[in-house]
Amino acid sequence: MDEEKGTMSSDSTTRQRKHLGWKAMPYILANETLERLASFGLMANFMVYMVKEYHMDQVQAATLINTWSAMTNFAPIIGAFISDSYTGKFRTIVFGSISELLGMLVLTFTSLIPNLRPPPCTSDQITGECTRYSDSQLYVLLSGLFLLSVGTGGIRSCSVPFGLDQFDDSTEEGREGSRSFFSWYYTTHTIVQLISMTLVLYVQNNISWAIGFAIPTVLNLVALVLLFVGTRFYVFVKPEGSVFSGIFKVLVDAYKKRNVQSSSEIDYHRPLLETNAKSNELVLTDQFRFLNKAVIVMNNDKARNEEWRICTVGQIEDVKCIISIIPIFASSIIGFLAMNQQQTFTVSQALKMNLRFPGTSYLIPPASITVISLLTIGIWLPFYETFLVRRIENITKQEGGISLLQKVGFGNVFCISTMFISGILEQKRRDSTLSGTNISIFWLAPQQILMGFYQVFTIVGLTEFFNKQVPINMRSIGNSLLYLGMSLASYLSSAMVSIVHSVTGRGGRQSWLADDIDNGKLDYFYYFIAALSTLNLISFLWCARRYRYRNM
Repeated sequence: MDEEKGTMSSDSTTRQRKHLGWKAMPYILANETLERLASFGLMANFMVYMVKEYHMDQVQAATLINTWSAMTNFAPIIGAFISDSYTGKFRTIVFGSISELLGMLVLTFTSLIPNLRPPPCTSDQITGECTRYSDSQLYVLLSGLFLLSVGTGGIRSCSVPFGLDQFDDSTEEGREGSRSFFSWYYTTHTIVQLISMTLVLYVQNNISWAIGFAIPTVLNLVALVLLFVGTRFYVFVKPEGSVFSGIFKVLVDAYKKRNVQSSSEIDYHRPLLETNAKSNELVLTDQFRFLNKAVIVMNNDKARNEEWRICTVGQIEDVKCIISIIPIFASSIIGFLAMNQQQTFTVSQALKMNLRFPGTSYLIPPASITVISLLTIGIWLPFYETFLVRRIENITKQEGGISLLQKVGFGNVFCISTMFISGILEQKRRDSTLSGTNISIFWLAPQQILMGFYQVFTIVGLTEFFNKQVPINMRSIGNSLLYLGMSLASYLSSAMVSIVHSVTGRGGRQSWLADDIDNGKLDYFYYFIAALSTLNLISFLWCARRYRYRNM
C-alpha cells in the first residue's frame, strides 16, 4: 500500500496544472513540424547536394544518406531513455532544438563558405572529372549531420508523448483529443513539409544552396522561441528514474523463482495483488505465464525484508506488454525499406526524366517529386478525420473505425504495391530513355501516391500503437520505437544496396545499381524489395492475430 500511496503522491506532484489539451498544441506542433522541415526537407534534396557539390557517385551518396538516416532514427531511442529516466520531456526537446539549430548552421556554412566544399567541376557535374572533397571538408559536413541527428533524438522522442501529456485521459474529451491528435499531428507537419519541399527545394536548386539552408535554420530558431512561449500552457510530468529497473527486476525475479512450486516455501504477496486489481484494474494474465512467478514472495525473502524483489502485478503486465510489442516492431522494419528507396533512387530516376512542368518552361527540382506523397497525406488525413472516421465507427462499432494493427496491415499492402508499380514504371522510363525519349517526371506520380497512403496507414498507425501500447512511464521510448525501426531499416537498406551492387556486378556484368541507371536494372531491385515486403506482410499478419491489446 505504501508503494501505491507513493505513486499517487508522485502523480499529484507531477501534474500540478490543469490539462488544457488543444490550447497547448500550437507550440508543441510548431516545434515538431519545423524540425521536420530541416531534417526531412534536407534529406529529400541532400543526395542532389552531395552529387553536385561534393562530387560523390550515386552509390556513395545513397550509402551516406542511409547511414545518416539510420543514425538520425536511432537517436530518439537514446533521447527517450534520457527523457523518461532523468531529464523529462520538455528539457529534452529544448536540448534537441538547440542541437538541431547548430547543425543547420554548420550545413549553411558549408554552402556559404567555398573552402568548406570542393571546387566546382569544370565539366559535367554528374559524369565528368571533378576534384574530390578533402577529409576536412567531409568532417565538417558530417559534424553538421551529427548535430542534426542529436537534435532529432531529443525532439522526435518526446514531441508526441509531451503532446499526449496535455490531454486528460480520465475524461471522454481527453481520450477523444488524444486519439485524433495523432492524425492531426501528422497532417500539420506534412503541410509544412509540403511548403518546404516546393519553396525551399526551388531556392536550393535554382537560386542558392546557402539561402535554401538558411530558411529552415531561421525557422528552427522561430520554433525554439515558440516552444518557450507556450510554457505557461504545458503540463509537465516528471521522470520516475530508470525505466528499465522494473523490467530487469521482473525478469530476474521470474528467472530465480522459475522452479518454485512448494506452497510451504512461498507466499503470494496479496496486498500488492489486491491493490493493483482495485486501482489499475489489472490482473495476472496467462500470457507469458513464466513471468507470473515474479509476484511470488519467498518466506525467507520476507524475513530478510528484500523489498527490491517484490514485483507488482502492474510491473509484470508491463513487461508482458513490451515483449508482445517486439514482433510487431520487428515486422515494421522491412516495410520501411520501400520508403528509403523513394527518398534516394527515385531522385536518381527523376534526374533522368523530363523535368519541365507541362505547358511552362519551369523545371521541377528532382527531389520535389516526393511532394506528391505529401499532398496525398495532407488531403487524405483531414478527410478521414472529419468525414470518414465517424461513418466507419458506426459500421465497425470500434473506436477510430479500425484497429491500430489493421491500419498497419493496410499500410503494408500499399508498401508492396508501391515497389511493384515502381518496378514497372522504371522499366518504362529506362526503355523510353534508351530509345531517345525522356518521359515526364509525373510518370513517378503513381508510386508517390501509393507511398503517401503507406505513410498514412503505417506511420500514423504505428505511432499511435507504440505510444498507447507501452507503459505510461515509457511513452517516450515507445514513441521512439518507430524511429528505431526506421533506423534499422536504413542500415539494412544501406547494406542491401552495397550487397546487391557488388553481387550483381560480379564477373564483369553490369550492376543492377549502376551509376548510370540507364545501364542498370533498378526495376529488378524494386521487385526484390516487393518480394521481401510480401513475406513481411505474411509475418506481420501472423503476429497481429496473436497480439493482445493493452488493458483490453
